[in-house]
Amino acid sequence: MESLAAEGKESLYNSSSSESQQNRSPPRKSSPSPDDAEKTTHLRFLLSNAEAGSVIGKGGSTINDIQSQSGARIQLSRNFEYFPGTSDRIIMVSGMVDEVLKAVELIFSKLLDEFYAAEGDEVDPESKIRLIVPNSSCGGIIGKGGAIIRSLIEDSRAGIKISPQDNYFPGLHDRLVTVTGTLREQMRAIELILLKLVADSYYNQSVNAPFSYAVAYSAMNYRPNGAGVKSQNNRSLSKEDSSSVTLGVADEHIGIVVGRGGRNIMEISQLSGARVKISDRGDFVSGTSDRKVTITGPERAVRTAESMILQKVASVSER
Repeated sequence: MESLAAEGKESLYNSSSSESQQNRSPPRKSSPSPDDAEKTTHLRFLLSNAEAGSVIGKGGSTINDIQSQSGARIQLSRNFEYFPGTSDRIIMVSGMVDEVLKAVELIFSKLLDEFYAAEGDEVDPESKIRLIVPNSSCGGIIGKGGAIIRSLIEDSRAGIKISPQDNYFPGLHDRLVTVTGTLREQMRAIELILLKLVADSYYNQSVNAPFSYAVAYSAMNYRPNGAGVKSQNNRSLSKEDSSSVTLGVADEHIGIVVGRGGRNIMEISQLSGARVKISDRGDFVSGTSDRKVTITGPERAVRTAESMILQKVASVSER
C-alpha cells in the first residue's frame, strides 16, 4: 500500500484478491440519514464524447427520461469543453442524495450495457468511473493515515484511487477519484463517498461553477519572470477575427510544451481551441536560442493557450 502522507503521490488502495471477494457476503445497503437525505447536493464525473452522446440520447430523450425517473437535474459540459488533462466531458447530477444516486445508477447502467457488457457474459462486467472532487474535500475521503478510504474499500469492495493535484493547470482545484469494480460495488462506493461529501460545507458550495475550467484559463494574464520565455507582442486580427501570437521558448524547455508523444500540446489545443505550432530545430527567434511557438485562433482561445504554455514553462524554470 502506498502512503497517503507523501505529498504529490497518488493515493491508491486496492481491495483484496477477487477470489476472497467472491467468498464475502454482499455489502450491506444503508440509507442516508434523514438529515442527509434532505440535503441538496451534486456529483460530478467524467464521460467520453461517445458516452455523453449515449446519456443525452436522440433529441435529449434519454437524459430527459433519466431526470424524470430520478428527480435529479443533469447537466453536461459543452462538446470539446473537457476536464483539464483529459479529452472527457463533465457531467453534473444535482438534487437530493437519493435522487442523485438514482440518476447516477441509471446513467451507469445504460453505459455498462452499451459499452462494457459482452453478449453472453455470465460475470458482472467491471468498469471505471472518475469522480471530480475538490482538493479540500479529499481529506474527508482519505482520513487520517488512510483509515477512511480503507473502510470505504472494505465496505464497497470497489477499488478507489485519488489522483495527485495537477499543478500544470492553473486555477484547477479538483482531483479525480477513480472508482473501479462492478456496478454494484461502484454504486456502494459512490454512496459512501457522497455521504462523506455532503457533510463537507465547502463541497456543497463548490457547485457554483462546475464547468468553468476553460473560462478560467482564458481569463488569466499570467507572465512568469523565469528565464527562457520571451513573449512577442505581434498579435494581428484577420477578417475572420483570428488572432496570432508567437512566443519564444528556450530550446531545453520545448519538451514540456510538447509532452510525451505530443500529449501536452494536444491537450493545450483541445482545451483552448487554438492551433499551436512549434518551429523546427534550429529555427529560433532572431538573436536568441529560443524556439518559436506560434498560437493561432480566436482571441480568447489564443489567450488561453498562451497562459497554459507559459505556466508549463514557468513550472520548469522555477525548479
